[in-house]
Amino acid sequence: MAARAPYFAVEESARGIRKGESPAAALRRILATPGAHQAPCCYDALGARLVERAGFPIGFMGGFCVSAGRLGLPDAGLISYGEMVDQGRLINEAVSIPVIGDGDNGYGNSMNIKRTIKGYINAGFAGIMLEDQVAPKACGHTEGRKVISREEAIMHIKAAVDARNESGSDIVIVARSDARQAISLDEALWRVKAFADAGADVLFIDALASVEEMKAFCAVAPEVPKMANMLEGGGKTPILSPAELEEIGFSLVVYPLSLVGVAMHAMEDALAAIKDGGVPPPSALPSFQQIKDTLGFNRYYKEEKQYQVVSHDIHFLYSLYIEHYVNTQFPNHMLLLVGQVKVATTLEPRTTITWRLWILLISYPGQVPMGPKYHQKSMQAHRIYVEAVAA
Repeated sequence: MAARAPYFAVEESARGIRKGESPAAALRRILATPGAHQAPCCYDALGARLVERAGFPIGFMGGFCVSAGRLGLPDAGLISYGEMVDQGRLINEAVSIPVIGDGDNGYGNSMNIKRTIKGYINAGFAGIMLEDQVAPKACGHTEGRKVISREEAIMHIKAAVDARNESGSDIVIVARSDARQAISLDEALWRVKAFADAGADVLFIDALASVEEMKAFCAVAPEVPKMANMLEGGGKTPILSPAELEEIGFSLVVYPLSLVGVAMHAMEDALAAIKDGGVPPPSALPSFQQIKDTLGFNRYYKEEKQYQVVSHDIHFLYSLYIEHYVNTQFPNHMLLLVGQVKVATTLEPRTTITWRLWILLISYPGQVPMGPKYHQKSMQAHRIYVEAVAA
């Protein structure tokens, strides 16, 4: 699959996707290295940019935070396939790191899942997470979740693998089971083993309730990478450090609420400060320059300079000025134009601009960028002009 093309070119020092590398290939390369690789969840392009700037090699577009950020609604199956793909495309265009997208339950049956896989590939995702919940799905770590049958869940993973193969892609399929809460730990362990046999690349059981359960999970299909979900602020799974998670056997760690939760709190504080008649304090508000740096203004300006061109008027000026007026040493009626700009205003608008630029070249020789040949002609014209005015 072709490499993704983010807005800004990939830098040589980029920790994520290398030049000519597909997003999925980058993700596979990173997951093959030692460590529990952290992937904070983002919900828009700005958040993804911040994840990349902070030095994380992987990003994760979570359904919970996209539903919150894009709809202002709970993660309860309300957001659609089209909205998630659209959000993902914008996120992937903003960064040069591989991003895994939350594909919820695939938005339907096996045929829907095939369309979802292909849509996420085209949106630039390196990976996609699929779960075995019924529709409408429920948020992780909440009560009342239900899962589809074993047979249908396995068939969904097979459909995802088929869609990947049909697309000629190597997108990473993260297979998630919610059976730990819906049925039992044993059922969840059975399912993820079956998902691995069906072709899943990464396995994930949501809402594991203890370190012992986490160890039991990592013992299943040990050759397949495992993902941990560190639900901040009150989830069922113990919050562990990356080093502790690596020791248990995890290769990937996501943090679903950190960015959206901190953003909500910060916006509430900012609005309270504005309502009180002030603005957020400097400790909470980046400077305008810092904001511009984060968004890439300086890089944009630097690249823009590569494509600046001399205006058509300047080219017209050079040809007219060199070929005629220098060679004929400024006929008297042209000296009138130099001395009396008001005469130039009687010309056509485009010609008026041309003559004003011409006057600038003669009045300030050597100060307008030009090649050596044009510079010599400009100096010659200036001398003729000065002698004519003196006479």
